[in-house]
Amino acid sequence: MSDFTHFNEAGRSRMVDVSDKAQTLREATAGCTVRVNPDTFRLIMDGGIKKGDVLGVAQVAGILGAKRTPDIIPMCHPILITGADIDFQPDEAASAIGVTATVRCRGETGVEMEAMTAATVAALTIYDMCKAVQRDIEIGEVRLLRKTGGKSGEYVRSE
Repeated sequence: MSDFTHFNEAGRSRMVDVSDKAQTLREATAGCTVRVNPDTFRLIMDGGIKKGDVLGVAQVAGILGAKRTPDIIPMCHPILITGADIDFQPDEAASAIGVTATVRCRGETGVEMEAMTAATVAALTIYDMCKAVQRDIEIGEVRLLRKTGGKSGEYVRSE
């Protein structure tokens, strides 16, 4: 078990101690895709969903998701997020909306989980706001796209 940092000597889960790690500027970008039918896509883009501005609400929800990540992922450290942003890439031909979340901090541990949580919460919010008009919405491809900072340096996903 010594190779796994989230287990103690007794083999039980623990939060990793980051006390000795240097504070560095850290940033992570994650993404996912929401697939809807053409009618739902048009309603989202035209502001025709009865619950309101789907992408506006999803943006705020994603930022809140980043801030609340340690409340729902047991071994995540509560960190001081210095920035969070959600971006949407509507693709009319595919009836899909790409969701990208970027989160930043200056600290001892990275923000990958916060970025992935932000993207996922934004996508789930799109689903929630549109489920009255379409039940078979799909959310997929949740993935880390990029991270910088810390001992392991930069990671860029190659697609």
